[in-house]
Amino acid sequence: MAPPTHPRIEELPDDFDESLDLNAPTPPPPREGERRSSGDVPLPVPGNEERLRQLEADTPAPKLPPAMAAVDSHTTDELADILNKTPLFMTDISQAGDEHGENVMLDALRALQNEGTRGEVAQGFREQGNEAAKEKRWVDAKEFYTKGIAVLRSKEEKWDKPEDEKEEAKLLRQVEEASYINRALCHLELKNYRSTTLDCAAVLKLNPRNVKAYYRSAMALLALDRIDEAEDAAARGLALDPENKPLQTVASKTAERKAALERIAAKRKAEEERARKEKLLLSTALRARQIRTRKTAQPPEMEDAGIRLSPDPLSPESTLEFPAVLLYPMDAQSDFIKAFSETHSIEDHLEYIFPLPWDAKKEYTVQSVDCYMDTHTGGLVKAGKKIPLLQILSGSKVEIVDELVRIYVVPTAKSKEFIATMKARKEG
Repeated sequence: MAPPTHPRIEELPDDFDESLDLNAPTPPPPREGERRSSGDVPLPVPGNEERLRQLEADTPAPKLPPAMAAVDSHTTDELADILNKTPLFMTDISQAGDEHGENVMLDALRALQNEGTRGEVAQGFREQGNEAAKEKRWVDAKEFYTKGIAVLRSKEEKWDKPEDEKEEAKLLRQVEEASYINRALCHLELKNYRSTTLDCAAVLKLNPRNVKAYYRSAMALLALDRIDEAEDAAARGLALDPENKPLQTVASKTAERKAALERIAAKRKAEEERARKEKLLLSTALRARQIRTRKTAQPPEMEDAGIRLSPDPLSPESTLEFPAVLLYPMDAQSDFIKAFSETHSIEDHLEYIFPLPWDAKKEYTVQSVDCYMDTHTGGLVKAGKKIPLLQILSGSKVEIVDELVRIYVVPTAKSKEFIATMKARKEG
């Protein structure tokens, strides 16, 4: 039993001959010696037949199908040149002509594209844009509308002369407004918000009563957080069409965003005002205690640590706390204290820090160490371990640099060595 035949499925061009039967069986290839019809050669290349006959005579291998044989008779470069002369495959228009620079098929396509009046050609691009927009092919639609606008603004006069000048002017006006407002939609969908507002502005220049232009402009301005302008655009559109649902929606969203931004701004302002007051009160507290402070161009990274009033930064009754670092210069080690209260002594902290895990020789005990601090003149002062930090800092030569209290902890047996090293470093 012969296998069933299946109809061929092909995409039909606009000029397809309806009298043809696509379900008819495919005709067999021509036998050797039979003349091939001109339809078997896919590319119109003069002199191609002679080369094919020579190829068939010299090649004992089975013949290629006619459509492939016509191509196989050319080198790669020749084939590329032939394809470039075919509109579908063109990559370089400057090389698309023959020896006289002519290309009949390309000229026909150009003539077809420019056929009609300026308004009719622009309208053609607009309609193509509309079809692409219906399929949500926004990039393609945008390009068609752009081409239509380019036709309208072209200074060339290569179009057909209209029979009715008034009707042509009316068509030009309609197509221009429609192309701009529809391209604004494409830009909006593609998130090209600034371009959306520019196209809407062009529309409103042509027609100040175009409600869609107000709506799309408001949507783009809202996306850009240009709230006052979005609010204005929505209000102007609603003044023309108070019952317009899309405009009501964008107006509502704009109002919500405006309220949210106002809350954020109010919160930020309150935080800035609180920070200003905290800074002022802290500065006042340091001056009242006669504590020297200085900042450098490259302060150390301490995350959120800093001099502060605790427990309430806004209360003058609060206690000052300082970030502090205990330096062990003879062993190149250190400990960080995030909040060293002005009422605490150095000994209060040494008692829970000692013994040190790396102190194998047991040189560091509360009783066997001396403590030193830098002065504002670059020298050292010995700090009492048992007295409150405020007493060490207040009215003395000690200086706090970059909000960090630095305390050198040195075994008493090595204090002279440490002092000599610091003095030599200062003199050097």
